[in-house]
Amino acid sequence: MGKLVVLKLGTGSFEAGFPVTLQIGDENVRPIVEIIGELPPNPEIPLFYHQWQSIYRQLKFSGRPIGIPKQLKQTLSLEDCQKAADNLRFHLNTWLSSHSFRPIREKWLEKLVPEDHIRVLLQTNDLRLQKLPWHLWDLLERYPKAEIALSAPSYEQVSRNSPPKSQVKVLAILGNSQGIDIQTDSQILAELPHANTIFLVEPSSKDLTDQLWKQDWQILFFAGHSATDGSGDAGKIYINQTESLTITQLKYGLRKAVERGLHLAIFNSCDGLGLAREFADLHIPQIIVMREPVPDRVAQEFLKYFLEAFARGESLYIAVREARERLQGLETQFPCATWLPVIYQNPATMPLLWRELHVNQNSQQITSVPKTPTRRGIKLRQALSAVMLTSIVITPFLMGVRYFGFLQSWELMAFDHMLRLRPQEKPDSRILVIEITEEDVQAQSSNRRGSLSDEALDKLSAKLEAYKPRVIGLDIYRDYAVQSAYPKLAERMRNSDRFVAVCQVSNPQSSKPGIKPPPEVSPDSLGFSDIVIDADNVVRRHLLALTPPPSSPCTAPYALNVQLALRYLYPEGIQLQFTPDGAWQLGQLKFQPIETHTGGYQGVDALGHQILLNYRSFPNLEAIAPRITLQQALTGKIPADAVKDKIVLIGTTAESFRDYSLTPYASSQGKSQEIAGVSLQAQMVSQLLSAALDGRPLLWTWNIWGEVIWVWGWAVIGGLLAAYLRQPTYLSWAVGGLFLSLYGFCLIILILYSCWIPFVPAAIALGANTVILITVIKPIKQS
Repeated sequence: MGKLVVLKLGTGSFEAGFPVTLQIGDENVRPIVEIIGELPPNPEIPLFYHQWQSIYRQLKFSGRPIGIPKQLKQTLSLEDCQKAADNLRFHLNTWLSSHSFRPIREKWLEKLVPEDHIRVLLQTNDLRLQKLPWHLWDLLERYPKAEIALSAPSYEQVSRNSPPKSQVKVLAILGNSQGIDIQTDSQILAELPHANTIFLVEPSSKDLTDQLWKQDWQILFFAGHSATDGSGDAGKIYINQTESLTITQLKYGLRKAVERGLHLAIFNSCDGLGLAREFADLHIPQIIVMREPVPDRVAQEFLKYFLEAFARGESLYIAVREARERLQGLETQFPCATWLPVIYQNPATMPLLWRELHVNQNSQQITSVPKTPTRRGIKLRQALSAVMLTSIVITPFLMGVRYFGFLQSWELMAFDHMLRLRPQEKPDSRILVIEITEEDVQAQSSNRRGSLSDEALDKLSAKLEAYKPRVIGLDIYRDYAVQSAYPKLAERMRNSDRFVAVCQVSNPQSSKPGIKPPPEVSPDSLGFSDIVIDADNVVRRHLLALTPPPSSPCTAPYALNVQLALRYLYPEGIQLQFTPDGAWQLGQLKFQPIETHTGGYQGVDALGHQILLNYRSFPNLEAIAPRITLQQALTGKIPADAVKDKIVLIGTTAESFRDYSLTPYASSQGKSQEIAGVSLQAQMVSQLLSAALDGRPLLWTWNIWGEVIWVWGWAVIGGLLAAYLRQPTYLSWAVGGLFLSLYGFCLIILILYSCWIPFVPAAIALGANTVILITVIKPIKQS
């Protein structure tokens, strides 16, 4: 499913700035993300556009404008135009990289990947904003399957009765062609497959209006001269040598055409933004116009490239982008040709596909065969047809049920079961856990706050500093200052480059206020303790980063475990970097964040930057790393080589503080295994270190189409078994063997490659299609 990105630019100006709202979601569903930002004042942007526009319009080439004056003397060159274009591009991207606009940019990079098909709607009424070449935004150019369209803030959906036709109905208006060549446009349209094109050559206004009322047109095309008035809000087309019409003058005929199924208007003429802005009031689904005067050759090549891509099945947006980019080969003669085509979209309608406009009559087959088919041959074709039909019906139904989360609990149970069967791993010797037990809590002085007193922390930190650990992580909340009796502790917490403390980010949805960090610790040495818990209270996901609410007492953007891992990896020459698509990267390791629909997770809250948590497998997950108690550490029973150049994690395991979380693993009693928060942090730190340094893979999933093909394949296999195996005993054994094969394959791939493959949907597809076909068709007798 494609992505829809809506960029709403509110009321403002280049002199005062513009408020901006970004929405991101799947096509045809409510957006899953909304964030606000601001474009700061920049009155120079319109000046740079006007400078480029003035040069462009003074160049001497054959175009389709009327009423756009040019200087009598040609003093400007193609190089001047290109230089002005480069200048506009640079300042536009500088503006779009402003600090106040950065939340928009970062959220875009977080939620979208280059493989996504993306429609971007720019909603604004400001003509100066609409004129800008938004396709040059460096962020858009990173996404090869994205295209931007203009849209009015006010819109509505028009109910229309327009079933697909045997041929696409196209009304082509060839208007005033004085000084230009529009015969090539006519030839391109005449060769359009599956289309019935009616040409009106320099029609009168009455002839044009009559045609709009008479038939159910699906595409309206105009080639000829056109122009936009000085206000930019109205455009006109020159339909013959003596008449010109505005969209308003065609309002009733066009409105009737829209109600009867007009999907697309193409104005292959000059200066068409005014036409598009007027057309928006009629709520036509899509319009394609040229933003500036367009040379004949550019108009003809664009039309050819666009119709080729659109008719072969590409979406309208991809077809426009492909055609626009193919114009680059003409820019040595016609500068900025790729700037000209613009889509104007009604947001209430879905993007258009060519196959939605006509019915393929090739489905009616008349075949003559030289020989009468055998009875078995007829049964074979019938069986195969039934198998394909049922599998094609079952697969989308099953994936739809899965999409709405009805299979999630079963898939998570199967996932947990397979995780427990993975081979046991060695402890991570790069980590030392100092646990504060119930006995340690009771042994401390009575004036302590929480599980660790200032006195104990002072002694412990002094001993640890002497052994030179690489980093110390305190997984204990301290929302209060160090007592004045321990100035050295406060100094160490304030100045040590090894010390990282923890705080908790507030959560407005659950009304959790959050927990402040220690006042002595700088913001750079803080990590949040927040974790992501599934509906069954099990921790299966690893929250790496998030954007704290403005009111949160904890403003740490990274998790405690991330801070510890980054500090450990830095001396190894590995730093956190971001790929061009916004993904995290540590050395050769690239993180693929969880989305709302990832593997068995369907419709989850994918806030921040999350990945699947690949636990280091042990019978007891708390054996992730060497561990000693607080009293052992304070009495000197701590080996120096267990601390030097290691990560030391300090946290409580005392039952009275209940800092425990459920895991996918089972205890000896068969219940979900609980581990202390400090052990969970150790698991997360180990995952990052092992992946970056040892090549231990992160857990990952297939994309949606890989999963669909996988489930469909098992549905087909189940259907073929039912069609060919007559004996119930043989069929039962075969189906049972396939279930074991499916289970074994999923388990092996998880163990060897850490890939979570859909087991439950595939098993249901296999069983369901087998049962359905048993009851629908008779098995074929063996010859």
